[in-house]
Amino acid sequence: MIRDLPIDLPALEPGWVWLVGAGPGEPGLLSLLGAHALGQAEIVVNDALVDERILALARPGAVLEFAGKRGGKPSAKQPDISARLVRHARAGKRVLRLKGGDPFVFGRGGEEALALVAARIPFRVVPGITAGIGGLGWAGIPLTHRDTNHAVTFVTGHGVTGEVPDGLDWDALARGAPALVFYMALKHLGTIAAKLIAAGRRPDEPVAIVSRAASHRQAVLETTLGRADADAASSGIEPPAIVAIGAIVKLRAGLDWLGALEGRTLDPDPLRVGRDRSSA
Repeated sequence: MIRDLPIDLPALEPGWVWLVGAGPGEPGLLSLLGAHALGQAEIVVNDALVDERILALARPGAVLEFAGKRGGKPSAKQPDISARLVRHARAGKRVLRLKGGDPFVFGRGGEEALALVAARIPFRVVPGITAGIGGLGWAGIPLTHRDTNHAVTFVTGHGVTGEVPDGLDWDALARGAPALVFYMALKHLGTIAAKLIAAGRRPDEPVAIVSRAASHRQAVLETTLGRADADAASSGIEPPAIVAIGAIVKLRAGLDWLGALEGRTLDPDPLRVGRDRSSA
């Protein structure tokens, strides 16, 4: 429970379900309202990517139920998870559905919320920091920068079938934004890179693969679009991973604040712009 704050936070009432985003990994990136919910929930249904230190914030006596999905491993089925939420709420429990990142960004939070609507279960959505924003920022890669891009596109690299999603307009993706961010793309990185290059992206375009973003096990591989698949395979970098494509990756040479803590010398002009910012 969050106490002694000069703000009023809503109560998680019996029979309600809160869909809460836990953020990309680091417990400090959990929202205040998310921590408040953990202090009230009687049932916590959590994903695989939720840090154990976040689960430790649950109220004493709360029941923790694992409902994670991991590629290639036995996983809970989405209809079963939704039915579980409904069942607990109908039993009058205070239910917290805790999801990595943000519930509504490639997290199936919308599906779960609609199941609650169909069952006439009251719910609240508590957004979280999605990995495509917070995870890249933690790795020293800004999602936007005025010298590189004024738009960014988020894409899932893993569809319902487990393959690259059908129906993606690769020509439009290649042209649509200077910066592309792919979720769940490591398994199909070779296919994705080939399609983007065929649609006009340069093989030498910078790419960063951020594994286990914003966690103590974070690893970052910097490569190019043409070499991304081979370099990922040879490096042994593992999922879950976010893949960033575009000139924003170059900025990591100047913004890798974690690397600086370990002795990396940062470059104040990684884009070689040389602009006098004082006159801008």
